[in-house]
Amino acid sequence: MIFDRDSWQEIAHTLKKNKLRSFLTAFGVFWGIFLLLIMVGAGTGLQNGAMDNFSDRATNSVYIWTRPTTIPYKGFPIGRRFYFNNDDIKALRQNIPEILHLGPRNQMGGHRGVTNVTRGLKDGAFSINGDYPEYRLIQLLQIKTGRFINHLDMRDRRKVAVIGTRVREVLFEKEENPIGEHILVKGVYFKVVGVFAANSEGDEAEEETQTVFIPFTTFQHAFNFGQRVSWFSITSQPDVPASVVEKRAIALLAKRHQVSPEDQTAFGRYNVEKEYRKMVNLFKGINILIWFVGTFTLIAGVIGVSNIMLIIVKERTREIGIRRAIGATPLNILTQIMTESVLLTAVSGYMGLVAGVGIIELLSRALTAAGTRIETFKNPEIDLRVAIMALSILVICGVLAGLIPGKKAISIKPVEAIRDD
Repeated sequence: MIFDRDSWQEIAHTLKKNKLRSFLTAFGVFWGIFLLLIMVGAGTGLQNGAMDNFSDRATNSVYIWTRPTTIPYKGFPIGRRFYFNNDDIKALRQNIPEILHLGPRNQMGGHRGVTNVTRGLKDGAFSINGDYPEYRLIQLLQIKTGRFINHLDMRDRRKVAVIGTRVREVLFEKEENPIGEHILVKGVYFKVVGVFAANSEGDEAEEETQTVFIPFTTFQHAFNFGQRVSWFSITSQPDVPASVVEKRAIALLAKRHQVSPEDQTAFGRYNVEKEYRKMVNLFKGINILIWFVGTFTLIAGVIGVSNIMLIIVKERTREIGIRRAIGATPLNILTQIMTESVLLTAVSGYMGLVAGVGIIELLSRALTAAGTRIETFKNPEIDLRVAIMALSILVICGVLAGLIPGKKAISIKPVEAIRDD
C-alpha cells in the first residue's frame, strides 16, 4: 500500500475532488500546531527574559542587612539601630558550616547624584563597594581587562579599584587603557587594576556597571567605617537550601546583637533561591497551560479530520463495497483510509510547524537587528525537541483520526454497499 502508486493517485484524487473541504480541514490542523508553536516560542521568550535577571548572581544566595528593631528586648527599646561588625564575619564562618561563600560588604554611593569619583577634569556619581574577593563568586561579573580584588589587596589594605564599564566610559577616553591609572574616590587615590562588565542586560545591569569595587579592609580604613559591616552576601553549600543558611545566620546574628528572636523585621533579607524557585514554578505552570491549550486546539483540528474522513467513507460506500467484492481485504481498506488521514494531518501539520518556527525565528532576528531591549521578553525560540514532539503528536493524532472512519469502512458489507444509492 505504501508504495502503491495507484493508491496514492486515488488519495490525491479524493482530496482534490472537494478542494474547499480539504483546505478547511487541513487549515484546522495547520492552525492548531501553528498556534501551539507560537505560544511555546513566546513562553520561552518570557522565560528567558525573567531568568536573565538571575544570570548575574548565584541562585543559592541570600543577602542580609539590618533594620531598626520593632520589639523591645533585654532592656533595649523599640527602634534601636544596630550594625554588623567584623566579629560577625568570624562567627558566621565558624558556626555555620553550610555556608559556601561569605561576602561582607560596605557601601556608599552617588545614587543621589552626588559626585564622588574624579579623574582630572572628569567626574561622576558612582556606587563605591568595599568587598571581599569571594563576592565575585556570589555576584557573577565579567572581567573585561585586568583582575578583581584578591586576598593580598585585603591583607595589605591596598588602594586598588576595579571599575565598571560605565565608569570607564565616563572617566577615560575611548582608546585609553585604564589599568594602572589612578582615580580619586572621596578624596582618596586608588589605582585601577581591573574593568568589569555585567553578566546580564537591562537597567539593573547598566546600574551595576556604574560601580567601583575596592578591598573591604581598605574601605573600612580609608572611609572611617571602623569595624562596621553594612550587609552580608552568602551562598549555601551544594544540596543545602539557601533558606536553611538564611535561618541559621539570622538566628546567630540576632543572638549576637541582642535582637528578639520574634522580631521578624529587624533583619532585611533577600533570598535569591526562593525567588528563583518561584519563577521556575511559575513558568512550569505557564508551560503546562500552553501545552494544554495548544494540544486541545490541535485535537479540535484532528477531530475535524476524523469527521471529514467519516463523510468520505459515506460518500465512497459503493466504491468500498465493489473493492471488497473483488478481493480487497479489510486491512487494505483500513490502510487506505488511515493513510489519507495521516497524509492530511501530516502535510498540514508540517506546514504549520514550518510557519510557526519561521515566525518565531523572524521575530527573534528582528528584535536583535533593531537592538530592541525588552527586559521581560528575550530570545524567543523553539526547541528542536519541542518541534519533533509536536510533529509526533500530530502523526499519532492522524492515525487515531483515521481509525474510527477506517473501522466504519471495513464494517461495510459488500452486497449492501453495492445496492447503496
